[in-house]
Amino acid sequence: MEQVLRIFFTLSLIILPTMAQTQTAPYQNPDLPVDERVNDLLGRMKIQEKIGQMTQLDITTINKTGHQSNVELDPGKAKELIGEHHIGSFLNGEAVPAGQWFQFMDRLTRLAVNESRLGIPIIYGIDHIHGASYLGGATIFPQSINLGATFNEKHSYNAGAVTALESADLGHQWNFAPVLDLGVNPVWPRIWETYGEDPHLASVMGRSYVNGLQSAHKAGSKKMAATAKHFIGYSDPKSGWDRSPAHIPDQVLHEFHKPPFKAAIDAGIKTVMLNSGEVNGVPVHASHRLVTGLLREEMGFDGVILTDWADIKKLVNFHYTAEDYKEATYQAVMAGVDMSMTPLTLEFNRAMTELVEEGWLSEERIDASVRRILTLKFELGLFEDPYPTDDRLDKIGSTENRQKALDAARESIVLLRNSGDVLPLEAPGKIIVTGPTADSKRNLSGGWTIAWQGGEEEQYPEDMMTILDALRAEFPNGKIVHATGIPGDKELNDADLVVYAGGEEPYTEFIGNISDLTLPQQQLKEIAAIARGNTPLALVLVQGRPRLITDVAIDAEAIIMAGLPGFEGAEAIANVISGTVNPSGKLPISYPMDPNHYIPYNHKSSDVYFFDGGDPNEIIQGDDDPSLFPFGHGLSYTTFDYSNLTVSSRSITTEESLRAEVTITNTGDRQGMEGALWFITDHVGRITRPVEELQHFEKVSLEPGESVRLEFKIDPTDHLAYPDENGKLNLEPGRFTIKIGDLTKEFRLKAVK
Repeated sequence: MEQVLRIFFTLSLIILPTMAQTQTAPYQNPDLPVDERVNDLLGRMKIQEKIGQMTQLDITTINKTGHQSNVELDPGKAKELIGEHHIGSFLNGEAVPAGQWFQFMDRLTRLAVNESRLGIPIIYGIDHIHGASYLGGATIFPQSINLGATFNEKHSYNAGAVTALESADLGHQWNFAPVLDLGVNPVWPRIWETYGEDPHLASVMGRSYVNGLQSAHKAGSKKMAATAKHFIGYSDPKSGWDRSPAHIPDQVLHEFHKPPFKAAIDAGIKTVMLNSGEVNGVPVHASHRLVTGLLREEMGFDGVILTDWADIKKLVNFHYTAEDYKEATYQAVMAGVDMSMTPLTLEFNRAMTELVEEGWLSEERIDASVRRILTLKFELGLFEDPYPTDDRLDKIGSTENRQKALDAARESIVLLRNSGDVLPLEAPGKIIVTGPTADSKRNLSGGWTIAWQGGEEEQYPEDMMTILDALRAEFPNGKIVHATGIPGDKELNDADLVVYAGGEEPYTEFIGNISDLTLPQQQLKEIAAIARGNTPLALVLVQGRPRLITDVAIDAEAIIMAGLPGFEGAEAIANVISGTVNPSGKLPISYPMDPNHYIPYNHKSSDVYFFDGGDPNEIIQGDDDPSLFPFGHGLSYTTFDYSNLTVSSRSITTEESLRAEVTITNTGDRQGMEGALWFITDHVGRITRPVEELQHFEKVSLEPGESVRLEFKIDPTDHLAYPDENGKLNLEPGRFTIKIGDLTKEFRLKAVK
């Protein structure tokens, strides 16, 4: 008996502390501050567990098919990667029903909690770029370039909020959006993922998206983290091709490329993804100056920094800055990377282990990254509630959410030209609909929809309308004819309008690289042939970038820049054609006139204009102006008059503010929305100043004859200062002009004596 008691006592010394640790470990106490919980957990982790937290693998490594599609967990593969290699994050997938995602994520998260020694949950990342685009039945918003065209930040907020509401509950709690790169190079194949070419527009829209996505849990979903990408300079490669080198002066980086990311950081964004390319000869993934110096120390970002797809390996076989994968890993981690989207192998884990064993990487450096990763997981509530839920699936694709997407699509449509007021077409007898996008669903949404390069046509929802479907619904009493190719003369002469739906098929990243921005020749040929007839032509451009149409633009009575308006986009286009919706979108980019001659609006010549004599329908082709249609251009079916622009003072000091006011009146005969854009020009600066810069915007809705008085408060530091090459703000006394509509006012800034 004594021997039995001795054995029991000995076992109790071993078992009871373990039980107590399991039940009362500080990191498991939700009442403690996050930093205390993180420090406690970090102190319990082995080095291999820490390295695993810094690793993100693709779904193909744990999916039964070995591919993105048909999401079905292979528990054996997942158990090995989590239990033996301590992997802390997975990503990716394709659009499958919510129930299927729930089963996958539920099994994966339960396995992770049970198989990790300390019960550390995984965090799952996904590219829900414009709505939960990898979730069957989800609400799909217009792409970001369209949201920029609305000049209405509520639509960007809604896009973020609805994405989280529909997908976070399923375990998709880390979203790789928004893209905060500037759309300054129209050839670049990801320009449609940006909010446009202006840093203030991108800052406002990006901040609103972050606020919507990261606060949606307050409306009844799990928390979701946003990702600002791709820091920094990714969108302005010299060649225009994806991931090719960019040469950007430091002053330009600070003044134009940095502000959208800083706005997102100030909004509390939790993660940042790095630029896959190189800036000024240095890959960003290996740049301590940009990643730690600029992003961390100067801009104050304290969240998780993530690589893009296999970008550590690209330091070896693409940028050639590292001899082997181990050296590349050292470069990236010492630059400031926290997590490697490896994403298909365990190379990163092996390299990290060797670097620690050989003394190249300290555990202190690893702890810094793991601390940020664990903090993210704690802040998202993953330790208290790691498992997905399927009791709120009725939110997905709800009528309310789809209405928000439709509203955004309607406001994003830009009417570029409307000669002879051919639109709206209120009661036609016959419309001919032709062009490659006339009866296509996939073209309306672009890449990152259902699949990386856009799903196949049959994968899109049955109830999603094409432009042809939408026009038939919009004009139930009209004859809507679908023509392939070029309609015959008899058919053309018998119609009230020809709608040519042209543009592009889906693409993203390097798959979308092109050498010629011109609209495909077959489309130009068809447009020119149709235009030779007497029937009015409405050219609808469904495209991710401004394909050149200069040779045919004058031949089309109406031109609509539809962009990539998403699942509700066809209805929005039909609404604009019929006049059910008065168009209010404005270009968030400059629409080039010629190949090889395009620059953003804020750098173009100040004395060359698109308009001649105020007629927006007469296109003037000149050698000096690179824009066929300028930034901010967009027509309406009503007219707006800007009057009585006033400033509170014609002279202020650097410590004072200035109030500008203007009256906008709807002088037409129908309700309309107007995006009011305020620009400021700094006439003299030590560094050459932009011709004009957008500094404020707001959208107003006015009934016929209604007026509104708008105000813009100008703060010298926020609106008149600019950075030098080191990022230090210059606030120089001098002459400034404020502009809204066709009105301007000058004022002076004086130094404080």
